[in-house]
Amino acid sequence: MERRALGADGPEVPAVGLGTWQVLDVRGREQEQRHEVVRAALEEGANLFDSSPMYGEAERVLGDALRMHGREGAIVATKVWTPNDREAERQIENSLSYFGGHIELYQVHNLVAVGRRLDTLRRLEDEGRVRAVGATHYSRAAFGDLMSVMRNGRVDFVHVPYNAAETSVTEEVLPLAEELGLGVIVMVPLGSGRLVRNPPPQSELGPLREFGVETWAQALLKFVLSDRRVSCAIPATSSTRRMRENARAGEPPWFGEEERRYVAGLARR
Repeated sequence: MERRALGADGPEVPAVGLGTWQVLDVRGREQEQRHEVVRAALEEGANLFDSSPMYGEAERVLGDALRMHGREGAIVATKVWTPNDREAERQIENSLSYFGGHIELYQVHNLVAVGRRLDTLRRLEDEGRVRAVGATHYSRAAFGDLMSVMRNGRVDFVHVPYNAAETSVTEEVLPLAEELGLGVIVMVPLGSGRLVRNPPPQSELGPLREFGVETWAQALLKFVLSDRRVSCAIPATSSTRRMRENARAGEPPWFGEEERRYVAGLARR
């Protein structure tokens, strides 16, 4: 399965990345351990890191980790999130300073002031400080507005929720993304951790072993990534071991419809 690149000469987006909400919002001694999670992601090729100024310390901690372990090998996807124009400029300048003056994918978080923010982000793209532009929303109620933004031709990526228990994006958003040739980043592929708290018995993963599945989290990730319209899934984790396990879910072979139905059935029990 081909994954979308960030522009004609840009880096290819990996199947699995790292979400930074909560897990990188740390200070003090915890930062060193989180730097190791970022290093593990880079080593495994799970090199897309999604963040936001609304995630507390996450952008700063991620920026520090990438300076130590390889900013040149990373794809940073961050966001701007405010209705205030002056605050938006401050957020953007702060983010650029954390990541060496350039950001691979800059997104309008939850469509806040989306028209004005896209104007700014496209200007930054023209200046070479941003490579691609996107828009996000977590709520099904906002998908109509998100699709309007998709149709206006001003975004390259959308960032939406999708997992084995929540598939509403498959009704209209993903078909439109495919029609328009837009990349899709998936948030909450593990249901914000809810879907992995009570995993099925290992014996029930048996039919999925031939697809490289060793853990329930891998099954859930492969469920999403086997949808050819998805570019990247960004589970969050504070564990280097789980980061490496998650990255392996981004490798073929991919599930067929039978396997996807099986995983969805387990997730909804």
